[in-house]
Amino acid sequence: MSNPGRMTCQDPGGYPRPVISAHLLIFFRDPTPSMHENPMELFARECPALAHALEGMVDAQRSLEGMDDKTRQLVNLAIQTANRNPRGVFFHARMAREAGANRGEVVGAVVMNLHLSGLSAVLDCLPSAVEGFGAD
Repeated sequence: MSNPGRMTCQDPGGYPRPVISAHLLIFFRDPTPSMHENPMELFARECPALAHALEGMVDAQRSLEGMDDKTRQLVNLAIQTANRNPRGVFFHARMAREAGANRGEVVGAVVMNLHLSGLSAVLDCLPSAVEGFGAD
């Protein structure tokens, strides 16, 4: 049944459903249990061609030379803080720890936004960084 008021980005040509990496799935999972569906799984189902393209872009970014994984995750933490995205901060803090960052480096990546993005961005995201660093 079609809904003319709802825009969809599903490929009518039957584009194959992308296989989303564990990295992207874990990033988009809510850090606390909720009744909401994983947004990345919803995105993959509703927009398979876009999800497939996103996965390719993320893979290409990971393969770029110049930054090791720890540095990449710390930069991602700073960007997520500037964007006021506590969910992103939570998961990138955990990924930074797994890449070898210590707690001080994770906290530093968040608080470096103090003079760039303001105190409220830091205060919005610092709890998620600390919690994400300690999460398993």
